[in-house]
Amino acid sequence: MKKILFSYVQPAMVAAILVFWAFVPKAWVENAGTLTIGIALTTLFVLGLEWLNERHASWRLTKKEFFTDLFYMVLSMTVIAWVTARLAEEPLIAAKHALGITTEWAMHLPFVVQVVLVVFLVEFGQYWMHRLMHNYTPFWLTHAPHHHITQLNAMKGAVGNPIELFLISLSVVALFDLPLNALFCAFHILSVVSTFAHANTRCDPPRWYALFFTTIRNHSLHHSVGYEETRCNYANSLILLDRVFGTYRDGEAELVGQDERRRLSILEQMLFPFQSMIAKIRAGRGYA
Repeated sequence: MKKILFSYVQPAMVAAILVFWAFVPKAWVENAGTLTIGIALTTLFVLGLEWLNERHASWRLTKKEFFTDLFYMVLSMTVIAWVTARLAEEPLIAAKHALGITTEWAMHLPFVVQVVLVVFLVEFGQYWMHRLMHNYTPFWLTHAPHHHITQLNAMKGAVGNPIELFLISLSVVALFDLPLNALFCAFHILSVVSTFAHANTRCDPPRWYALFFTTIRNHSLHHSVGYEETRCNYANSLILLDRVFGTYRDGEAELVGQDERRRLSILEQMLFPFQSMIAKIRAGRGYA
C-alpha cells in the first residue's frame, strides 16, 4: 500500500493543482501571492516526503543544505523573477503590441489545453537553453554551479548562478493572450514536477507519467559525476522532449556533482563564471 501511495503522489499532485487553478476564486488569481504561497506549500509537502521516504541516506538534508537551498529559492522568486519581468517579459509584450501581434484565439481554448500550451512553451525554451549550456563553454560556465551540488533535494532546482537562473527563465509565453489562472496553473505544475525531479524521495511514478514528465531517476542521471555524463535528459519537467530529440538516457545515479564532487559556497557559485577573469587580475597584481 505504501509503495502504491508514493507511486501515485506525483500525478495526484499535478491533478490537484489543475483542479485548484481551474476553480480558484477570481480574487485569488488576481493576487500574485497566491502562486507564491501555492509553490511554497507544495515544496514543503515534498520536503516532508523526503523525511518520510528518502531515496538515499547520502542525500539527507542538513541545516546547511536547507538554508542554502532556501536562499536560492527566495532569490529565484524575488530578484530573478523581477529581472526576468523587466528585461524580458515586459519588452516582449511591448514589441507584441507595437507589431500588432494578437493571439486572442488562445483565450478561447479549453482550460486544460491552455495549461498544456504554457507548459510546452516554457519547457521547449528551457530544453534548448539547457542543452546549449551543456554544449557551449560560455553558457556552461553559468550553468556548472548547478552541477556542483553534491546531493539532490526538493529545493535544489533553484540553486545556481544568477545569470543561469535568468537565462533558463526566458520564454515566449508573454506573446500569447492567456488567462492568469492558466498561466499560474502551468507555472505551479512545472514547479512541482521540477521539485520532485530534484527531491530525495522514493516516489517512482507509473510508466505513463514518466513517459511525459521528468522524474528523479531521469534527473539524477543528468547530475552524474563527470561532464560527459551530464549531457542527457535536459528537460527540466517535460522528459518527452528528450525522447523526441534523442537526448533521453535511462538509468539512475546516486553520486552527483562535478570537479571531484566539490561543493561550492554561495559566493563561489556567484563568481564561478568569472573564475578565469579573476585569476588573470590576481596574477597581474602578483597575488599567489
